Amino acid sequence: MTNDQIKKLLSTKTVGIAGCGGLGSNCAVALARVGIGKLVISDFDSVSESNLNRQYFFRDQIGQKKTVALQETIQRIRPETRVVLHAVKLDPSNIPAIFGSCDVLVEAFDLADQKEMLIETMLKVFPDKPLVVGLGMAGWGKSDLIHYRKSDNLYICGDEVSEISDELPPLAPRVGMVANMQANVVVEILLTMARG
Repeated sequence: MTNDQIKKLLSTKTVGIAGCGGLGSNCAVALARVGIGKLVISDFDSVSESNLNRQYFFRDQIGQKKTVALQETIQRIRPETRVVLHAVKLDPSNIPAIFGSCDVLVEAFDLADQKEMLIETMLKVFPDKPLVVGLGMAGWGKSDLIHYRKSDNLYICGDEVSEISDELPPLAPRVGMVANMQANVVVEILLTMARG
């Protein structure tokens, strides 16, 4: 497929992103750049200075809701991508309404309990909808350990072992690798679905 054919096909697709931090903001930007037509993004948090070491935000966006700042950034990169904002904390009661129309959902939470909640909710409510999760991106180096694997409609990106801690912080290079791997998996899923 040519770049124009890919963009034409992806322009008809909707991708949900649960969380607009290191994974979500970087993944959303990558998806906008390849031509995704609509992004449904959700996060309740605001941009802080500590986010700038790994999240796709800028100093002049500090204090803004992450959803608003990310929409602003995406519109500067590719105004054709429609961005739908939900500045709410996700839970099992609102996930179906927010992400029901999405072709694929990207999980981009920091906390393990939130990841688990989203995965369980999606498997229960939308068992046939592809879900791309990030798991294990803390620290630095060990690039060869980052991979992806598929289990039914669950796609796991990361090394699956390195949990974030004070001694193993989330740093831009590894977070970016996993976020872009998630975006690449989303594109692969959508193009494969289109080919039938």
